[in-house]
Amino acid sequence: MAGHNKWSKVKRQKAVVDARKSKIWARLSRDIIVAAREGGGDPDMNPRLAQAIERAKAENMPKENIERAIKRGTGEIQGEDYVEVTYEGYAPGGVAVFIEALTDNTNRTVSEIRHLFTKAGGSLGQPGSVAYLFERKGVIEIPVEGHDELELFELVAEAGAEDLTKDDDTFVVTTPVETFSDVLEALRSAGIEPVEAGLQRIPTTTVTLPPEEAKKVVALLEALEAHQDVQNVYTTLNFDEATLAAIS
Repeated sequence: MAGHNKWSKVKRQKAVVDARKSKIWARLSRDIIVAAREGGGDPDMNPRLAQAIERAKAENMPKENIERAIKRGTGEIQGEDYVEVTYEGYAPGGVAVFIEALTDNTNRTVSEIRHLFTKAGGSLGQPGSVAYLFERKGVIEIPVEGHDELELFELVAEAGAEDLTKDDDTFVVTTPVETFSDVLEALRSAGIEPVEAGLQRIPTTTVTLPPEEAKKVVALLEALEAHQDVQNVYTTLNFDEATLAAIS
């Protein structure tokens, strides 16, 4: 879990210096569209939409863009029809990779994703080939500064969290999918605003590679993250200190 969290931090740090705001906003718009289509356009009644809107606001996405995406999702505005798809495969070194994507052309997307795997020396697998290596969990990150660990643990445990761990300057709260919204609401009711919150796929096992081999895996992960249709990428690569040093 700690290694997974470190990779999340690396991705966020890269995003800070990444000028491709339009691509980020395009991804966020797709997420909002699908959330509104599946659960309606009211974020108070649609937790997934509420989370998508929060992520969009965190990326300084204009209010009118958010509203337009919601209306496209509810059918008030015509636009592309996006579908949710997942892809599974292996990176170099036998590292498992699980991808969540939104696309309006599944044939194009699978072809491009397969090309990225092949180019990196990996392979795209069949559905179910690596999914069993990941657990779907709610993950909430809270700054350590200003918060007492015991009090925080008691708060989230009572709301239904599974665990709370400390990772450098961050507390990481893990929840079952079913209680994620309850824990998030409990935190906010207590005046605690997370720096990151969402449903993720956490690896149940990890693979440790020599730094040079790990860099090849990270190159594939970054290429996948950069693809316009890809929303999230999860991996069983162990981001230990040697790996983090190699990719910094």
